[in-house]
Amino acid sequence: MRVVLITLALLSHLTIAASAEKMPYAEEIQTWRATREQRLRADNGWLTLVGRYPLKEGANTFGTGKKNNVVFPAALEGVGPESLGTLDVDPEKKTVTLFLADGVSMVSGSDTFTGQRQMGTATDKRDWIGLNRLSMHVIARNEKYFLRVADNESLLRKYFPGCVWYPPNEAYKVEARFVPYAEEKLLSIVNIIDEVSRQPSQGYAEFSLNGELHKLDAIKEGDGLFFVFRDSTAGDTTYPPGRFLDVEQQPPENELFTLDFNKAYNPPCAFSTYTTCPLPPRQNILKIRIEAGEKYRREK
Repeated sequence: MRVVLITLALLSHLTIAASAEKMPYAEEIQTWRATREQRLRADNGWLTLVGRYPLKEGANTFGTGKKNNVVFPAALEGVGPESLGTLDVDPEKKTVTLFLADGVSMVSGSDTFTGQRQMGTATDKRDWIGLNRLSMHVIARNEKYFLRVADNESLLRKYFPGCVWYPPNEAYKVEARFVPYAEEKLLSIVNIIDEVSRQPSQGYAEFSLNGELHKLDAIKEGDGLFFVFRDSTAGDTTYPPGRFLDVEQQPPENELFTLDFNKAYNPPCAFSTYTTCPLPPRQNILKIRIEAGEKYRREK
């Protein structure tokens, strides 16, 4: 009897595993999209941003008080004293040091701190610190420093109506080939405020869609690939500057991998004016309509 029960349990487990493997494609896409929107709505997410402030060399006082070098939005009044402290920028050492005002404490993760603290400036690992509904971190761009501020009770976050999408369509889940460059090259990527950065690219994706061959230069990002592209739906049904697409793991050279445009998504700039998103390089502007992935909800 025990053997029979174990056998039945094993068969049940295998059935569940097989069902998961055979999850309908539309359900898989909906699950992916729900996760994407959950992250978008999260604390310190793009919907919470309320300011992006350039920092000058030396001392930068900050808070809601009008006498500060960096004046926070009025919505944050009362979160703390009018002057929360000072951010000291040393361009030679490439450091930004925080000095909190007397009596002010902030949190980093689960830790509370006072006094002096070195601020991290890496864009891939944001060093958020906070006080009640207020959060902030420092970013470095082309040897310049900026303070980005979030309000986790922002009206944009509170009233965000949700993302809009094309229906899932497997015709836009294509097989692509990763074609390497003989040597890694640097792509000149311009953002929406005309800043230029140089991003590493080890190759491009080559794929066929609607009977035509297309190419997209890939930006290396961690262990994977990142694509910034625009197609002929831009400005019509999708975000005018372009969209993003990720591949979690860089494929081996000249081998096939899946490029799923149903998972194309809008850059942060589609939601917030306090971000500086990259624009697609000229070679990544496709002269076809890719009616898949995230659409753009225009303001009325």
